[in-house]
Amino acid sequence: WPLKRESLSAAHELVQEQFRQGHLQLSTSPWNTPIFVIKKKSGKNRLLHDLRAVNAQMQPMGALQPGLPNPAMLPEKWHLLIIDLKDCFYTIRLHPQDSQRFAFTLPSINKEAPAQRFEWVVLPQGMKNSPTLCQLFVDDALRPVRSAWADAIIYHYMDDILIAQELPFTMSQLTFLDKTLKERGLVITQEKIQQKPPWQYLGWQITDSQVRPQKLEIHTAIR
Repeated sequence: WPLKRESLSAAHELVQEQFRQGHLQLSTSPWNTPIFVIKKKSGKNRLLHDLRAVNAQMQPMGALQPGLPNPAMLPEKWHLLIIDLKDCFYTIRLHPQDSQRFAFTLPSINKEAPAQRFEWVVLPQGMKNSPTLCQLFVDDALRPVRSAWADAIIYHYMDDILIAQELPFTMSQLTFLDKTLKERGLVITQEKIQQKPPWQYLGWQITDSQVRPQKLEIHTAIR
């Protein structure tokens, strides 16, 4: 699966970034599935690991939730806190014996050196059971919060969490939430914390008295 020089250079940068962060390790695995580089809307590059061949050998765990939580069931005028977890998949370590299955080859530019092989040591994006495992992991991390805040309503879907309670959130509560999640390696994306209306959650816009779908945007200039 040859890559153009520009894409290959971008792949080297993206792989080294993941390697430095401890998400990848060097590998001699006999498994080998292709990688690609795609351009995001922001103009930044994204590494795509094609795991269809691996997924075909895997027993699916299935979905844990039959649908999305409906914020229309929240009590009127309750206080909301909405958080987003950063890189949920990369928080969860693979079993060492499973890492070899998620290997890929990074060719050198212009074949100037032997290719390198890497393997994921965290949940890879594109693996069919990664969303389910992420859901289970975050649910387990939230159990102390649910126990401590028994009167609160907590919605959780993947890495998006909504917490509602009758009284305003205190600083000690926010500290407890942050500390509890960090103990499991989960990090709150600070710039995405929502504490004031209108709140945005899973396609909904929420105010003190209304819940409505977010404004639909239709893009006609499709490349």
